[in-house]
Amino acid sequence: MSLPPDNPLPPVPSGNDCDECPGDPCTIVIFGASGDLTKRKLLPALYNLRCYGLLPSDFAIVGVARRDLTDDAFRNQLGEDMQKFATQDLDPGIWADFARRTYYCAGEFDDPATYDKLKARLDEVAPRHNTRGNCLFYLATPPSFFGSIVERLGAAGLATQENGAWRRVIIEKPFGHDTESALELNRRVTGVLEESQIYRIDHYLGKETVQNLFVFRFANGVFEPVWNRRYIDHVQITVAENIGVEDRGPYFEEAGMLRDVMQNHMLMLLALIAAEPPASFEAESVRNEKVKVLQAVRPLLPEEVLQRTVRGQYGPGRSREEPVSGYRSESRVSPTSATETFAAIKLFVDNWRWAGVPFYLRAGKRLPTRKTEIMIQFRRAPLMLFNETPVQQLEPNRLIMHIQPTEGITMQIKAKTPGPVIKLQNVKLEFNYRDFGSSSTATGYERLLYDCMTGDTTLFHRADMVMASWKIATPILDVWKSLPPREFPNYPAGSWGPAAADQLLDKDGRKWWNG
Repeated sequence: MSLPPDNPLPPVPSGNDCDECPGDPCTIVIFGASGDLTKRKLLPALYNLRCYGLLPSDFAIVGVARRDLTDDAFRNQLGEDMQKFATQDLDPGIWADFARRTYYCAGEFDDPATYDKLKARLDEVAPRHNTRGNCLFYLATPPSFFGSIVERLGAAGLATQENGAWRRVIIEKPFGHDTESALELNRRVTGVLEESQIYRIDHYLGKETVQNLFVFRFANGVFEPVWNRRYIDHVQITVAENIGVEDRGPYFEEAGMLRDVMQNHMLMLLALIAAEPPASFEAESVRNEKVKVLQAVRPLLPEEVLQRTVRGQYGPGRSREEPVSGYRSESRVSPTSATETFAAIKLFVDNWRWAGVPFYLRAGKRLPTRKTEIMIQFRRAPLMLFNETPVQQLEPNRLIMHIQPTEGITMQIKAKTPGPVIKLQNVKLEFNYRDFGSSSTATGYERLLYDCMTGDTTLFHRADMVMASWKIATPILDVWKSLPPREFPNYPAGSWGPAAADQLLDKDGRKWWNG
């Protein structure tokens, strides 16, 4: 692959105004550079940051993976991947500059020799691209390598911050398998790195609607006064996928739905919804309020796990009008698997604001649609005013925050239908992020990568947040492990999950919000 001469980055394309400064000069080291995460998310996100004017002019990328590749072969491979996975049209000049700044280091993740080669590569790249010794290490690898990679970085001197240069490590989920393993992983990682160097990433927190939750609550005086147990009846958080496990069978067999989605993404959404107003938008102030919520979630006793949780596994059914097989028939899945592909739980936050308000969380594979939503249902208005009218029942007001696939907010209110009698109907007050312009170029990782380059830890998990979430999830996992399910599969593909999930709300006089 022929490369252009060494020259400055081409100018940022017109029409991409940015109100923020580019990140710090740095070398971005991606462990697992040949994997899906790199080609589908990380490289497209870095390219988008360049187009937004937020990637530093002085940067380099070093990929680390097992395959024996030359720099040119790696660049060619990334070029092919970007043709498939880029979220906007590639500008030849920008991509040519990316290629020139991209390098490869082959080696096993647990081999000390790999880190000697990487150190030599970084010493070569830093002066060539003026990255000033700053390094961002992204662990896009299986979780089993997280601890050993960090320890190898420390042993090779690559995690040491000196002469004003920073070293930061982004760790993908899952951070541990349960409370005990999370504690052990944290011990290994903090044995090498300061907490300020550790960026535990959750890509859900990079989505616009999630970032907008605090702004929505605290910048609008109309909502915060009613954001409490006096006015809110309950909260539902739904993460629904209409696909199965696809080629992730071995991973999902180990994880299950509770570990894969609930312990991290969904509990962090709960924390954002329920947090008290922070003293400021400084990172530690925001993270302090989120961890207080997680620590206030009432842990489930073993008998409560049986009453307030539901697990399910999809069997054969229909998805988008096509017949599909059950989970146990998926590739590399045990034909007798007891892994849950659906989970629903009922939680309470024991503090002054939320006492008595249930939070219902559900997530599942092979459901009727793909969506992630937060639904806040307000208490019903008294009916006395309408006693002498045809109105028989007042539906509650609902606030729905759409996170994916479309991002936006909907408020359901009541209005009178035109005519001589009082007849009510639901009216939607809504906006979509597309109203602000095209958002198709975002992968969800742009904000998080940029924040790491600037040292902003607001959207990343602190160790105490991770431990608090595992203390919620582990008692459920322990009971489920001790009492294997006997009725799996218990819901057909294409349905909204097992009947027990509906009963979880029915006995409270409530219903799941399916839109």
